[in-house]
Amino acid sequence: MALSAEVLGMLAFTLLAFWGVSLWALTRTLRQESRKVDILTHQDRMDTYSPEALAELREWIEDHPNDPLADRARSQYNECVDVVTQTDRHFYDWSDADINRLERL
Repeated sequence: MALSAEVLGMLAFTLLAFWGVSLWALTRTLRQESRKVDILTHQDRMDTYSPEALAELREWIEDHPNDPLADRARSQYNECVDVVTQTDRHFYDWSDADINRLERL
């Protein structure tokens, strides 16, 4: 039973697309992890949130002060603020203005 040219073409496209996306994702992940290791070899702590994510976390804490998870979120927020303000190298793109606006909760 022979497969038609369309089926073979679709099979080839699917395999190339799958392996292409997989290799891209693997390469990107390995580069990110290598960058994290490089940062951690120069300092013992690293930022855990991007500026946008930290702003969202702060907004959530302010909007939900009585939530059972608020204390844990506040602790994580303050830890990230401490790391960003006390270290020289960051994983995420923090501008000087972003860093200067940070306040502990």
